[in-house]
Amino acid sequence: MLRKNKRLFTGFILLFFLVITPAACGKDIEDGETDVQVDTQSTPLGNTAETDRSSSEETDSEIVNTPPVINPLTGLPAADPELLERRPVMVKVSNYPREGRPHAGLSSADIVFDYFIGYGTNRFLALYYGQDAYKIGPVRSGRRVDAQLVTMYSGVLAYGSADEDTNAVLVTALGEYALSHLEADCPVFCGVDTHSATGVFANSEAISAYVGAMGWENDMPDLPGIVFSDQPPADMTPADQVTVLFNYYNRGEWRYDPVSGKYLRWIEFIENEGEENVIMDMIPLTDRLTGKQLAFSNIIILFANYNELAPSAHTIDIWDNKNGLPAYLFRDGGMAGGSWAAVNSSDPLQFTNADGGPMMLKPGSTWIVITGLSSSFNEVQPGQWETFFFLP
Repeated sequence: MLRKNKRLFTGFILLFFLVITPAACGKDIEDGETDVQVDTQSTPLGNTAETDRSSSEETDSEIVNTPPVINPLTGLPAADPELLERRPVMVKVSNYPREGRPHAGLSSADIVFDYFIGYGTNRFLALYYGQDAYKIGPVRSGRRVDAQLVTMYSGVLAYGSADEDTNAVLVTALGEYALSHLEADCPVFCGVDTHSATGVFANSEAISAYVGAMGWENDMPDLPGIVFSDQPPADMTPADQVTVLFNYYNRGEWRYDPVSGKYLRWIEFIENEGEENVIMDMIPLTDRLTGKQLAFSNIIILFANYNELAPSAHTIDIWDNKNGLPAYLFRDGGMAGGSWAAVNSSDPLQFTNADGGPMMLKPGSTWIVITGLSSSFNEVQPGQWETFFFLP
């Protein structure tokens, strides 16, 4: 009973204080006004309350004005800065056979490398850093050039095994960071047969978790040298479309979309292949995870030296290019020429404009086509550019 009466007495005193205090201060409390503001009015000179409030406002201001964490590979604020505190995950994705299309997860990649692998076909190496994709693929085998590119971006290579000689190159260069689908089960790699059109898919988040669980170093890498700007170069040539052919029936087109400010991907659709009445049409290339057409802010065509070891085995000289070779940037509906170089083996590709300054990429994702030094590159119609791959 005593405890109950004490609560009643305390409640009465509190109610009395709340009713009397505004009148005692000679001021009514307005809607939305806080207790701190009331105390400020009743405190001589308001020193203590004002100091507390100023400190609070400064803290809030500091939080609001904290600069965002920028993804060095896209130039965009990171949606989840913690994702950048890891090695990039780089996944081999098949483009042939066509039955494996549409690909999964390419729209989430920061960078996609696109290069020739023999017999008129090409393959992709998709890099995931600022975003993840739970399904990436179809996953296929590695190539020798992957050892160079993955080293330059301090990445983890996820691939569907490789022939003995190629695998030796990858493991020698990357060590434990050359991760074959034979080494990790689902959810890292789901599926068993990489020679099936849709046999194996990878999960970039699970790959990063696997690296951590194995105790391998997986800290934020240094990825310098890529420069971004919202403003396109002043000397750009109109470029509504850029077409890449690895053979007559392996055709990819990037068509500029002024609404999104990005290039949208189209790809060949073949009917009656191998027959006299073969029909080829171009259709939107979508991501099977989103159903949306691939859209990239930058398309870069760079020229490199290919050496053919066998019809399906090549070396591509990336690290050997210290002095610069031709590169062409497509962004914002225009094209600007320049060069690319590998300054050293542990930094990303460096792009330079015609004046020797940095080539300004548009903030966003980048698709990089590695074509051969003997390949053609022409403006086939006003604003429409085309490269056709040729070996030396």
